[in-house]
Order: sequence, then C-alpha cells, then structure tokens
Amino acid sequence: MATAELYSKFARVWLPDAEEVWRSAELIKDYSPGDQTLFLQLEDGREVQHKIDPKTNNLPPLRNPNILVGENDLTALSYLHEPAVLHNIRVRFIDSKLIYTYCGIVLVAINPYESLPIYEADIINAYSGQNMADMDPHIFAVAEEAYKQMARDQRNQSIIVSGESGAGKTVSAKYAMRYFATVSCSSGKANVEEKVLASSPIMEAFGNARTTRNDNSSRFGKYIEIGFDKKLCITGANMRTYLLEKSRVVFQAQGERNYHIFYQLCASSHLPEFKAFKLGCADDFYCTNLGQNPVIEGVDDAEEMCNTRRAFSLLGIGGGDQMAVFQILAAILHLSNVEVKDQSADRSSISPDNIHLMVFCELMGVPCEEMSHWLCHRMLKTTTETFVKPVSKTNAVNGRDALTKHIYARLFVWIVGCINSALASAVKQHSFIGVLDIYGFETFDINSFEQFCINYANEKLQQQFNLHVFKLEQEEYMKEQIPWTLIDFYDNQPCINLIEAKLGVLDLLDEECKMPKGSDDTWAQKMYNTLLKNNSHFEKPRLSNRAFIIHHFADKVEYQCEGFLEKNKDTVNQEQINVLKKSKWDFLLTLLEDDEKAASSTNRRTNTSGKTQKDNKKTVGLQFRQSLHLLMDTLNATTPHYVRCIKPNDDKAPFSLDPVRAVQQLRACGILETIRISAAGFPSRWTYQEFFSRYRVLMKQKDVLPDRKQTCINLLEKLVKDQNNYQFGKSKIFFRAGQVAYLEKLRSDQLRIACVHIQKTIRCWLARKKYLRWKQSAVTIQRHVRGHQARSYVKFLRQSRAAVVIQRNVRMVLSRRRYQKQRQAAVMIQRFLRTYMARKQYYALMYERKALVVQKWVRGWLARVRYRRVLADIILLQSCVRRMMAKKEFKKLKVEARSVEHFKKLNVGMENKIMQLQHKINEQQKENRELSERLSVVGRTQALEREKLSRENENLRRSEKEAKAKTETLPSLLEQLSFLQQELGNTRREKEDLEDQYKVYKEQTKQVVDELNMKNSLLSNEKDDLNKLILEQTQQLTGIKTNVQNTKQLEKDLTEERSRYQSLLSEHLQLEELHKDLKEEMSLSISSSKSSHKRTDSNYSSNSSEYSQSLGSTDEESSSLQSEDENRSTVDLPVLLKFQMRVKELEKDKQSLQVMLDKKEEKAKDVEEQRTVGRAELDLETLKRQELESENKKLKQDLNELRKSLSSENSEMMPPAPGSLPFSTLLEQLNSSNEELEMRKEEVLLLRSHMVRQEALKHKDSALGEGVKLDLSEVPSFQDVDRSTDIHTLNEDGELWLAYEGLKETNRVLEVQMQEQESIHNEKCKALQEEVNKLREERELQQKLWAHSLLLPEDARIDASLQHEITRLTEENLELMQQQEKQDKTVRKLKKQLKLYIQKVEDFEASAQQKTISSMIHAPVRAVNITRKEKEYQGMLEYKRGDESRLVRSLVIDLKARGVAVSITPGLPAYIFFMCLRYVDSINDEERVSTLLNSIITSIKGVIKRRGDDFEVVSFWLANTCRLLDCLKQYSGDEMFKTYNTVKQNDHCLTNFELSEYQNVFGDLAIQIYRHLIKSMEDTLQPLIVASMLEHETVHGVLGSKPTGLRKRSSSLAEEEAVTVEVLLQHLGHFLTTMSQHGMDPGLIKQVVRQQFYIICAVTLNHLLLRKDMCSWSKGLQIRYNVWQLEEWLAERDLADCGAKETLEPLVQAAQLLQIKKKTEADAQAICNMCTALTTAQIVKVLTLYTPVIEFEERVTTSFITTIRNLLKDRVEPSTLMMDAKRIFSVTFSFSPSSVALETLQVPASLNLSFLTRI
Repeated sequence: MATAELYSKFARVWLPDAEEVWRSAELIKDYSPGDQTLFLQLEDGREVQHKIDPKTNNLPPLRNPNILVGENDLTALSYLHEPAVLHNIRVRFIDSKLIYTYCGIVLVAINPYESLPIYEADIINAYSGQNMADMDPHIFAVAEEAYKQMARDQRNQSIIVSGESGAGKTVSAKYAMRYFATVSCSSGKANVEEKVLASSPIMEAFGNARTTRNDNSSRFGKYIEIGFDKKLCITGANMRTYLLEKSRVVFQAQGERNYHIFYQLCASSHLPEFKAFKLGCADDFYCTNLGQNPVIEGVDDAEEMCNTRRAFSLLGIGGGDQMAVFQILAAILHLSNVEVKDQSADRSSISPDNIHLMVFCELMGVPCEEMSHWLCHRMLKTTTETFVKPVSKTNAVNGRDALTKHIYARLFVWIVGCINSALASAVKQHSFIGVLDIYGFETFDINSFEQFCINYANEKLQQQFNLHVFKLEQEEYMKEQIPWTLIDFYDNQPCINLIEAKLGVLDLLDEECKMPKGSDDTWAQKMYNTLLKNNSHFEKPRLSNRAFIIHHFADKVEYQCEGFLEKNKDTVNQEQINVLKKSKWDFLLTLLEDDEKAASSTNRRTNTSGKTQKDNKKTVGLQFRQSLHLLMDTLNATTPHYVRCIKPNDDKAPFSLDPVRAVQQLRACGILETIRISAAGFPSRWTYQEFFSRYRVLMKQKDVLPDRKQTCINLLEKLVKDQNNYQFGKSKIFFRAGQVAYLEKLRSDQLRIACVHIQKTIRCWLARKKYLRWKQSAVTIQRHVRGHQARSYVKFLRQSRAAVVIQRNVRMVLSRRRYQKQRQAAVMIQRFLRTYMARKQYYALMYERKALVVQKWVRGWLARVRYRRVLADIILLQSCVRRMMAKKEFKKLKVEARSVEHFKKLNVGMENKIMQLQHKINEQQKENRELSERLSVVGRTQALEREKLSRENENLRRSEKEAKAKTETLPSLLEQLSFLQQELGNTRREKEDLEDQYKVYKEQTKQVVDELNMKNSLLSNEKDDLNKLILEQTQQLTGIKTNVQNTKQLEKDLTEERSRYQSLLSEHLQLEELHKDLKEEMSLSISSSKSSHKRTDSNYSSNSSEYSQSLGSTDEESSSLQSEDENRSTVDLPVLLKFQMRVKELEKDKQSLQVMLDKKEEKAKDVEEQRTVGRAELDLETLKRQELESENKKLKQDLNELRKSLSSENSEMMPPAPGSLPFSTLLEQLNSSNEELEMRKEEVLLLRSHMVRQEALKHKDSALGEGVKLDLSEVPSFQDVDRSTDIHTLNEDGELWLAYEGLKETNRVLEVQMQEQESIHNEKCKALQEEVNKLREERELQQKLWAHSLLLPEDARIDASLQHEITRLTEENLELMQQQEKQDKTVRKLKKQLKLYIQKVEDFEASAQQKTISSMIHAPVRAVNITRKEKEYQGMLEYKRGDESRLVRSLVIDLKARGVAVSITPGLPAYIFFMCLRYVDSINDEERVSTLLNSIITSIKGVIKRRGDDFEVVSFWLANTCRLLDCLKQYSGDEMFKTYNTVKQNDHCLTNFELSEYQNVFGDLAIQIYRHLIKSMEDTLQPLIVASMLEHETVHGVLGSKPTGLRKRSSSLAEEEAVTVEVLLQHLGHFLTTMSQHGMDPGLIKQVVRQQFYIICAVTLNHLLLRKDMCSWSKGLQIRYNVWQLEEWLAERDLADCGAKETLEPLVQAAQLLQIKKKTEADAQAICNMCTALTTAQIVKVLTLYTPVIEFEERVTTSFITTIRNLLKDRVEPSTLMMDAKRIFSVTFSFSPSSVALETLQVPASLNLSFLTRI
C-alpha cells in the first residue's frame, strides 16, 4: 500500500496547533512522492499549506475513519498516535459524556467534576460476573476483572490508581473498594465490608486537603490490601501509607487549606464536649488561615465531622480515644498560634502569659515553663560537656513547626494502626486484592523534596507498567502462534539509577545529611561534580547554582535544592520531646512510645557500635526508598490492573476538556507509551467470523468458501500485497496500524460504487414509471371526456321527455283544481242555508222558553214580598202585646221591692244576685240593641222596596203608554225590520264566514304555536335531561375514574405490601437459616473437639440456600437436634446475641400479630374445656333428643300441610267450621300427635335413666360407687301401699341409687342451663345497655352537629351533614362486617359440631345394626350364596404413632422428583399427606396433627435447602405445596370453599381441627419455594440472555458489524458455542413442560413466565445501556426480531394474557429508539410519546451511546439530546438508570379446587408406603 494512496484528495490529517494541540484538516489535492507542500483545508473552511521537512520527510498523521471514532478501547483505532488518542477521548468525554476509556490494559478515567448516576448498586450488579470487554469501560469492570482473575488463577491482584492532584484518584479507589465490598460477603465477623468503606472518610479527613488544583487532594499515598478467604469472602484489610505531606500542617499556599480534620474540628467547636479545647473558627488559627480560603463551597465541615466520628465508632475506636485524638488536634492548633518574639539576632522569647501556649500545655499535660524554655533554646552536646544555647526567632519558629509536624505525623501513624487493627481478622487470608492510590507525576513552578519523591515513585511504577504491557503483548502473540520480533520500548532504568543507585541523588543527599556542616549548596555542588558528566538524564540550569534538572519519562523537571537536607533529616528538638514525655496523659505517652520503639528497632538492626541514635536514624529519603522497594516487590508478585486518572481542566468546569493539559497528563501517565508499544506490533485484532461479516462486500460469490478462515486469507492476500502488515493467528487476524483504515476505505469505495449502480437503476425505474403514469393519465382523460359527452346527450333526451310529462300533469292538476273549487262553493252555499233555517227555529224556541222563565221568577218574587209583609205585621203585633204584659209585671215587682221583708229576704246573697242581674241586664240590653238595629234595617228595606215598587209601577204605566203609541207604527217598522233582518242575515253570514275562517286560522296558528311550544318545551326538557344526564355521567365518570385510580392505587399498594412482606419473609428465613447453620457449625466443632475428630460429609454450603431451614426428620437428625439442645449452653453467647439482634426487627411484626392470636386461642381453649366437661355424658342424650325434636318437627310439618290442604280446598274458601268432618279429623290427628309426643317424652326420661345406669355400672367397683350411701327412710315416696315388694327388694340392682343419681344429673344439667340462660340474659342486658348508651351518645353528637351546622352557610352545612352521614354509615358497615365475621365463625363451629354428632350417630346406628345382625346370625336359616361387596373407602390413610419420620423419609427425602413426576398422579404426595391428616383429625389427636404438619414443613425445607439449585425438584415441591395448601382450604368446611366441592368431598371435610394458621404457614413455605424457583431459573437463564438477545446475529453480514479490536481480558476461557434465541426458548419450554408435568396451577405458571420475561428484559436492557457497541440501528432490528420470537412463543402456548408481553415493553421501546429518526424536534416529540416505559435517564443514555455501524448513519447530536431532556423534564419517574434485575414480583396463590376423589386414590408400591392402610 503506497503512501500516495493514503494521502489522496479528501484524505483527512492532523496538523499541530498551539491552542488545540492538534487540528483536523482535509487534503484538497493529491500528494505525490517528492512534493514539499500539502494543500489542506481546515474545518472552518480556511485553506492552508503545510511544509514537509525535507530531512525527515515526515507527513502529518492521518485521521481515523469516522466509524472508528468513539471506540471503547484506544488500541482498537487503526491509526495509533497522539492526535487520534486525544480526539477519541474528546469525543467520548464531551459528546457522549463517557468518562471511562480503555487503552489496552489501562483504564483512563477523566474527572467529570459532576455527580453521575453510574455507581449505584444496580450498576454493580450489572457488571458483576461479566467479561471486561463485553461491557463499557468502567472502574467496576476493572474491579470485576481483578476479582475474577483472583478466583480463576488463584493469584493476588493489584489495582494501581495514579494521576495528578484533582484527577479523581481517591474517588476511583473508593469505588473499587465499594465494588469488592458489595459483590463479596464477609466470613467470620460481620460488617467487614462496612469497616473497609468506613476507613475512607477517616483517611480523607486526616490525609486530604484543598489545593489549587483539587478540593479533596490526597496528600499521602496508600496501598490497601483487601483479604479474601477461599470462598472469596472479605476477611479483613490492611493499609500502608507513603510520604505524608507533613509540611502542610504549618504551611499552605494562597487559596489552599490545611487537612480537613482541623476545619471539621473548628466547625464543631460549639459542641459541649469540645468546650474544654477552647477553640474558635478556622480564621482564628494561624495554621488554618494561611491560604485565606478556609471554606469549600458545597461542603459542610460540621456534617463531615459527624461522618468522621461515625466512621471512628464503626471501626471500634471508642469515644475516649476519639476525644484524645481531637485533643491532640486542638493542641496543634494552639501550638501554631504561639507567638515567638525576637529579642536579638540570635535570641528569642515567648511571653509567659501567652494564652495559646498555656492551653497547649494544659491539653498536653506538660509544664508551661519548660515548654516555653525549650521552644527558644536548644541543647548542644560535645564529647566533654553539654550546654544550652538560645536560638533566633527563625530557628525557634522552625523548631515549633517541626514539633507540630512531628506530633501530627505520630497521630496519623497511630490512626492508621488503629484502622489496621480494626480491619484485621483472625480468619486465615487466602488471597488479596491491593488498591494503590498514589500521587501521579507532578511538576510545578517550584519543585522541592516532595515532588522529587513523587516523581521517583512514578518512575518505578512506569518501569513496572512498561514491562507488564510488553509481557502481555508477547503472551498474546505466542498464544496465537504468530511470528514476532522484539518491540523496542522506552526503558527508564537509567533515570532510576540516577536517583537510587550508588552515588546517585539520594545517596549523595544522605551523605550530605551526615556531614556536620552539610548544606543544600554543598550537596548541589557534589551532584554537579559527580553526575553532570556521567549521566545524560541530569542537567544543571543555566542561571542557577542551587537547582538541578532530571529527565523523567514524562518531562524534564527542575528541582530547587533549598530545603532538601532539612526535609530529608526531619529533625525535631529532642528536649521538646522529653518535655512531652513528662506528661501524665497516657495517650500522648502511647504516641511517643511508638516513636521510641521504631527508633530502638532501628538501633538493633545496625551493626555498627559506638554510633549515636541520631546517626542511626533513617532519613526520609531512605525510608521512602525502602518502602517503595517493598511496594514494588508486592506489585510484582501480583497481577496489576491500571487506572490512570486525568484532570480535564484547571477550572473544575464539568465536561470541559483542555487539550494542552490532557496531552500533558497522557504523556505523564504512560498512556501514549502504551499506544506506542501497541502501534509497534499489531494493534488491530479481528476474529475470522467478524472479519468475514464486515468485509463480505469486497468478495465475489465464487470467493466465498465453506471455510471462513481460508476465505479471509484469500481476501487479504488479494487486497493487501505487503504480508508484513498482517498476520494470521489461530483464531484472530492481526493488523498493523493503518491497515483497518485502508480496508475501511476499500469497503467505502465498494459501497459507493454499489450505491451509484443502485441509484442508476432506481432512476431508470423512476423515469419509466413516470412515463407509464403519464400515458395512463392521457388515456384516462380521453375516456372521461367521451363519457361526459355521452352523458350530456342522454341528459338532453331525458329533459325533453320530462317536459312533456310535466305539461300533461300540470294541465290535469289545473282542471281538477277548478272542479274541486266549484264543488266546494256549492256545498258551502247549501251549508249556510240550512244553518240559517236551523238557527231561526232555535231562536223562536229560545224566546218562548225565556218568557216562561221570566213569568216564573216574577210570580215567585211577588209571593215572597207578600209573605214578608205579613210576617212583619205579625211580629209587630206580638211585640206590642209582650211589651204591655212586661210593663204590668214590672209595676208589680216594683211594688214588692219597696217592702222591708222582701228587702230583707232579698238581702241574703244580694251581691251574687246583683252580679247575675247586672249580667242579665247587659245581655238583654245587647239583645235589645240588636233587635232595634234589625228593626231599623227592616224598616229601611221596606221603605226602599216601597219606593222601588212605586217607581216600577210608574215605569210600567209609562211603558204601556209608549207601547200603545208604538203599536201604531208597527207595520212600517215590521217592513223595515224584515229588510234589516235580511241585511243582518247577510252580514251575519258573512261575519260567521269570516269568524269561521278566523277561528280555523286561529286554531291552525294556535295549533302550530302549541306544537312549536310543545316541541320547544320538549327540546328544552330534553336539553335539561341531557344536561342532567351529562352531569350525572360526568359525575359517574369522575367517580369511576377516582374509583379506578383508587383501585389501581390499592392494587399497587397491595402488590407492594405483598412484595415487601415476601421479601421480609425471605430475609427472615435467610437469617434463621444462617443462624441455624452457625449453630450447627458450632455444635459440630464442639462435638468434634469432644469426639475423636470424626468427619461428616457436607453436601451443601451455608450460602447455597437463602431461605430454607435445616432438616430434622430422621432419627439421626432428631438425635443431633437433641444433642444440639444439650450443648446449647456451650454455644458462644455473643454470636447468638448478634443474630438475635439482626432477626429481632423482622420478628417484631410477627410477634405483634401472634399475641392477639394467642389470646384468642387461649380464650377458645378455656371455652372448649368448659364445654367438654359434661360433653361425654350428654352426647347420647343429646342425639336422642335431637331425633325426637326432628320427629316433632315432622309432625308439625304434617299438621301444617294438613291445614294448608284444608284451607286450600276449592269447595270451601273459609276454614272448616267446628263439628264438620275436616275439623273432627284435624282434632283426632292433633290428639294422636300430642299422645305420641308424651310417649316420646317418657322415652327420653327412660333413656336418660338408662344412660345414667350404664355409667354407674361402669363405676360400680370404683371408689365413687362404694362411697355412695342412701338413707332410704328419707324417701317416703317409695313406701307405697300398692307396692308388693319392699324397699330392699326394689333396690337389689341399685335402681334407687341410679334413679337418685339420674335426678342429680338432671338437676345439674338444669342448673347449668339456668346459669347459661342467666349469663345469656346478662349479656343481652349489657348489650342493650351499651346500645342505649351508644344511641344516647349519637343523639348528643347529632345535636352538637346540628347546633354547629346551623352556624354554617348552606353549602358547608350540606357538606358537613354528608360527611357525618358517610362517617356514620362507614362505622355501621364496619360493625356489621365484624358481626358477620363473628356469625360466620360461629356457623362454622356449629357445622363442625353437627358433623361430629352426625358421624357419632351413624357410628352408633351402625353398631346397633351390627348387634342386631349378630343376634340374627345365630337363628337357623337356610343356606344361601354370599357375594362379597366392594369396600367403600373414606379417603383416609391410617398410620401408627411415630411413623411420621418414615412417611416423610419416603415421600420427601428419598423421593426422586425427576423420575416420579411422570409416572404418578400430579400432586400425589400432597394427597397422601392430606389423607393421613384426615385420619389424625378423625381420631381427634391434636399432637399427631401438629407433629405431622411440622414434619412435612421441615422436610420440604430441608430438600429445598439441599437441592435448591435443581429446577425440577423445586418445581415439584412448589406444585405439591400449593396442592396441599389447596386441600387444606378445600376440605376446611368453609362455605366459600364448599361450593366448589361435590357432596362426597364435603363429607371428607375436617371435623375436629381448624387449620387456618397452618394455611398461612404453608403459604409462607410456598412463597419461599417460589423464590427458590425464580433464583434457580435465573441462574440458568442469566448466561444465555445477553448472548442470545444481544450478541447473536441471526443473519451474518446483513449490515456489517463495527470493528472492536477484540482486546478481551478473559480470552483465556474456552470458546463456547453460539447461543441463539432458540436455545433460550428451549430452556423456557423445558421450564414450562416441567411445571405442567408436576401439576402446577396454571395461574402460578403464568406468574412464573411473567417473572422469566421480566428477567430477560431487565438483563438485556441493562447490558444494552452499558455497552456502546450494541447501540446501533442493526442491533435494534435484531432485538425486535428476538422479541417477536418470544411473543410468538407465548402465543403458541396460550400465555399471551399472563402479562409477560407487557414486561418486554421497555426493551421493545429501546429497540425502537435505536431505529427511529433522531434529527428534528418532531422526532424528539415522537420519541417522548413512544418511550413511555423508559425513564429519562435510559432514553438519554441510549441516545448518547448510539453508534453508527456504517458510514451512512449519523451520530445523535448534543442539541437533540438536550431537546429530549427539556421535553422530559416534567415527567415524574425514578432517576435510576438500570432496571432492577433482582426484583421478584409478589406472588399470589389463587385457590384451585381439586376434582380428584380421595377415596379413589391408591398408593403405588414404588413409594415404599406399606405401613399406610386405606380406611
């Protein structure tokens, strides 16, 4: 492949740029070899010319095809160079918002400066167990790869996290540890994971600080070893720290902060426990305010202090130690504020009243004077004498700072030691994973000793990294068996030798530190003299004699020599340490003792004698070099994994990349070196199948061979002539850099040629189609025109014919109308004439009639007038006579009144008489007045009538005269009258005609108006009705909607509550199982220690089952349980308490529910005991009494029927009269029935006495029979004259005693009945009293409510009344429901008792019948043939006491579900268990019932525990458990279940025990087994889902696949066969067939299928969201096809209505989202409307990950994604990205009655149940 082919027109290259480092450009002219200039066009349209260096002739680097941009792995790029790496990272970070990228074995992590939702638990679950190359780059993928390799290779692992300050090293290390803590489980001690994670906030508080580049910069290096046991469970951890930046305690640059813990302590100084420290805010202390920026935005130091203290407590550091640590920190703060005053040039002093020094000494417990003295003085020792010398202010301040740094360093070391002690474990560590969080390469304007050590460490790490990368490349080539040559890579060993070799920088520094007058300047001169000429990596700056330059692998760094010696020595005034050692504070002495131990150990290791401690003390450089060598030995012994953190910009702007800074860090962290090593070999690697699928378009059909490998070899030899550019491996093709781009160019050209050919053919087809369309249009137009002309002519003919017909009909209509008019006129004239004649006759008759009426009224009036006149005269005459007589009487009385005697007589009672008389006088006066008024009125009326009559007489006379005068003019008037009458008749007729017409018109108009009004009213009514109906419907709709919403909400709440209950149940069972396993382990350990170390097999681990409990059914197991109970006292009590505390929360709810149940059961037991006292004695009596009562009822029914028949006779509707034949017949029957009733009563008494006699005969010889003595003399009723025998004769058989006992028993029974009646009466009275009180309270409440409602407005009053009524009705409904429940329970109990009594009666009758038959057997009969009848079984299986263990062993433990399921009836074990339960219930043995049920439950749990991973076993026992649960419900006797039974099945119901509690227990067991079933199924489907739904392609090469590079880390695993959707469907079909064969309920099967499809959808969607290579148009098409296959599978098995199809909706919408158009705003709106099952985060993630597979596709723009976000911002939904693949839907077990008759079931001999007997 020539260079001219690559650098042709339109080829894109990279040009160097000062701002962007590299800028993209496009060739506008072909390049020819020898050209010195390239003509280019930039992306902004500017044209430039690029000069080619004639010496090197280096062309600018080529740009990768767009199809390769955005790759997960940088080594998959065709062109591997710096601009390609930078561009790929920029596209992923800025456009796709992806912060992780692979670079071979290195994970490049860019700090986004923004919180991202990619670290939740569901993300951890998604990465757990996956291959590194199968998922998008992530820190979890690296952690999973390390975890997997540790388990697979049994080799320790290391994760090396490096980068400069602010790049995110600490966060990456923290997430890696979080991943290990989540995916593993602790062994031994609990909460080890939490302790490992709790160490992070402590180390961040004491070792992190704010710098100019990072708000949370780690100022130390740390290596954390997380230990694992053989089960890959975390056992503990250990931490090593490197090079803490102690100088930060006393110095910070502008804008920086001290360590976080100081600011946290100052922010919490207001707390009471910190008052004694006398602290203030951070601004008050010198060492916390040097940077002038003590506050970090968004960080609450007080809250962080709480987190730190919480972490301390979690790690076991008590409150006392915590306060001691904070006291030390407070002392450091006060020490930094101690002010040193300058007395002279070489003398300084501290004020004796310095408050900070006093507080420091008080907190440290040391004398203030001594500390003040030694802060300003130092002791000098010589060989002969010792003297004290004052120091200058500068030296004093340096000494104070040195002491401060020393105290903080000792405290830091102590805290690390405490953390390691807390994380240490007694369990043996099998392997570990180390996480190294160390500083990256640093270069500043001023670089000192710290930067030198950091860069030295990075040189060592880079060397190890280069060797490891080179080693992996060589291993890959050797594995694929391709020839390879030694790759040249940069070796930084010379630079390392410059630093650490003999006479190197560190060696010269240590030597200078030993010199008495050594200084930085002399050390610099020694380096110049020794290293400048001998080492090319060392240089001297031109303008400085106190600095040096070292050529590191990343860059040249200039170091300033000032301070190197002091920092390397790290000296502290020993006298100050001695003062601190005099403290009485134990904690401070502990810190200093640790220092002494370290120094003494150093002294012991030195072999030189006579050297002082100062000489033997290690320098900082030596310590760092030794610890670094130890670290490198550890890393070399492990498999390393690399994480390189990149800081994108210095402004901390989110998702903003500074190219200059990024390139600097890429060079510094070795990424570009990795790229260079990869580019030197064969970076691009393809499998043969993927290569064939991608470049199939470059082949012809004849070139395609059955052998894909040979086909690819032939194609490559044909396309690429230079065979050095590729190599053929065993399974892959290896390409050199640029070859994939060349192949992509060939493929694009071929596709372009094909597109041109397709366009040509399509355009020809379109043109021909257009011509044919025009031709067809012309023919169509001609056809329509001719048709129009023909239709017009036909229309003319039709119109002519129609005109003739119309004329004929019009003429006919006119003639007919004229005739009708004439006829109507004639008829009208006749009508008017006849009317006139009739009217004239009518008027004559009316005149005569009215004259007679006038005469009648006149004559009557005259008679009445005459009568009134006579009556008035008579009354006047009578009044005159009476007046005269009264006057006479009055005079006589007046004379008598004057006499004295009469006065005296009348004087008696005069007052009363006077009053009476006065009253009478008043009344008479009133009457007189009334009469006078009447008389005056009558007089006036008479006068008026007289005047009226006189006037009438005068009028009559006058009228008579006028009549006589008028009679003379009568003839002329008659003539005029006749003429006028004629005219009047004419006018009247006309008027009548007009009136008739008017009436008709008026009636018509009125009728029309009425009709209109009626219609209007009807319309208005209809409108009102419709409005009302609409309002009602709207109200109903709103009510329905609210009801539907409430129903949905209730269903949702019910489902959530059910799932919550089931999850709590599973956790509870899991904890119980864990508890029991631990108890078993401890009991085994105890027994093994006592016995001779016998080993027992263990077929399952403690982690194999999550929910089940241990098995205890066999004899050996029961003995082990007994031994466990015996050894329980020896169990470790703290361990048990721990588990009890963990189980306690889950048991609270269960205990609260059981308390009420226990109380009810105790009450029920008490009542049952009271009832069973006399039940045995009265059973037979009660039965006989019931028989008599039933016969009595029959007689009454016959009597009623007779009455009805008599009353319903048709002959007589009335009842029969007394004396009639029916009446007499009725009386006879009534008498006979009464006689029979009396006889029955006597029989009852005889039976009762007989019953008592039988009971007495039983106890004849007992103490009760002997102790009974009767005094017969006290019974006079037996001394009867008629008795022929004496008392002793009568009492020979004890009949008197029996009769007496019978009477006592009767009295006792009557007394009990009376007491019961009395108690019932008292209860009724109490209930009535409560009801009265309740009614009174309700009345008072209603009165209050009415009084309150009167004050409210009308609307509020109505609302209040409605609310009150609703409340009242609700309370009544609740009370009624409670009463109904009580009544139902009572009815159930009575029915069970009735069944028991009926069963006993049947047994009694059967025994009596047997006796009669046996008595008849002995009678002589003739010989007959005897035929054997078939036995009628009762559906019960009898077994002996203690056979429960045998039954459970045969039916549960030893039963093989796989072979038995097909050969026996589905659910047969459940039926057998229930038939045994029926037998135990029939014999009323409560102990055996509980033993049997508990054995069944325990044994099933044990089988599920041991074989929970076997789907067939779990399915078999889930089906049988549900069947047994249904049997318990079906045969419980409840009415709601009896309706499903046959008559025979209702006879088989349980009679003695109510097992509703065990129904709940079996329901919980079924839930437990169901969860095991789902887990087993999930374990089987999990490896198949991704491979079949995402990775497998049905048709290869349809759209091609994107090149991936194939940099898989788990390639050592064996290649598996392709997993297709058919394989997945085969497993689903196997599951379905197995469940159907086991007889599982169809509703439960549908729930299992729904759960299966949810798991498929969740796993597939989660992997789609985490795999960028799967988000393409072709993959969406493949997913939709696979989903269609799943839906077809559902439809074929009639499972379309199980809800499984709805669970696939998120996956379907994600596939549609990959295929839909994604450009305009309308497309965004369509996406929002379509993706209702996806969350906003999922939609944005899919759009962000969308990757074009072919050149003709386009990426989704950032603006389009922003539009989607804006449209979906108001959607209320969870913010989680992943679907919860571990979610299990709540299961419901619906009642499924069985049609199997228990009496027909037979026990197969293969079950080994010969000890069971059918009854």
